[in-house]
Amino acid sequence: MAEILLSLTIIGVVAAITLPSLTGNINERTWNTQRKALYARMSQAISLMPALNGYGTLVEGNESTSAVDTATETFITDGLAKVLKINNICDSEHLEDCGIPGKIIPLNGSGAIEISSLDDLKGLNSMFADGVYTYGSASYTNPKPINTKSVAFETQNGESILTFYNPQCQSDMQEIATHFAMSKMCVNFLYDLNGNKGPNTVGKDIGVITVLYPTDSNVVAPMPLTRDAGSANWQNAPSLCTAQETESRMPNRDELSAMFFNRNLFGLPQAAEYWSSSIISSNNSIQAWKQGFGTGYRYVQARTNSGTVRCVKR
Repeated sequence: MAEILLSLTIIGVVAAITLPSLTGNINERTWNTQRKALYARMSQAISLMPALNGYGTLVEGNESTSAVDTATETFITDGLAKVLKINNICDSEHLEDCGIPGKIIPLNGSGAIEISSLDDLKGLNSMFADGVYTYGSASYTNPKPINTKSVAFETQNGESILTFYNPQCQSDMQEIATHFAMSKMCVNFLYDLNGNKGPNTVGKDIGVITVLYPTDSNVVAPMPLTRDAGSANWQNAPSLCTAQETESRMPNRDELSAMFFNRNLFGLPQAAEYWSSSIISSNNSIQAWKQGFGTGYRYVQARTNSGTVRCVKR
């Protein structure tokens, strides 16, 4: 009997040690599968929409009355709901009715973010505002997107999605000069795969899907690693990713812009300027795109220059 009790005790201790790790691995695989499925459905839905800009209205109120904002809700009801199965839509005052949690943990675990603070584009990222910024000897004006209210909806598959919409988003003009990324964002979706059940953490059950350009849209869903991979010239930058984590890679230009829009959710440093994997022919040479996280600039540099690398999961 003593030997049996000792054996059961050992089995119990081993189970207590291994079970959390096993459960975590199962959850991780489940979230990855759900994440990919949601991305596929959203990508297909967006491809079926003829254009993404111009939905709804923004009626300015007087000094004592808030603006009456229908843009995001109209985008969902008159646009997205026609190509994606949606069960429920909730305005910015009732986000919890669509399963949006009250708080989420950012990717770097730096402290919970109140969802109530993410009620419009400026709540998502303070750079969604007009202003003049200096880069070197030149000054650039950031075109201000309409600062629409966020709206949530629930999909037929049970995901809760908080939506940020810019009805004046601009097309990809094949720019080669420095320009702002903010005006290129049409929609930014913050999704929760299992509603408010938990753990409500970016990188686990929570992530982002961003849509750039009103026509010929590009849908991206980057999931960055929790720390920089280091600094290198562009040619050597990919090797930093594989050295940091085998199943990672450099983000392309639009993925980096999506990371910038959601920099607070990912806990990315505002002073960062990251290499992308995207290249362009400029000044009779092949150069690579970078994304500035302090200003929102997208600009090109010679591939021989050194730059910081933040990798994303494949």
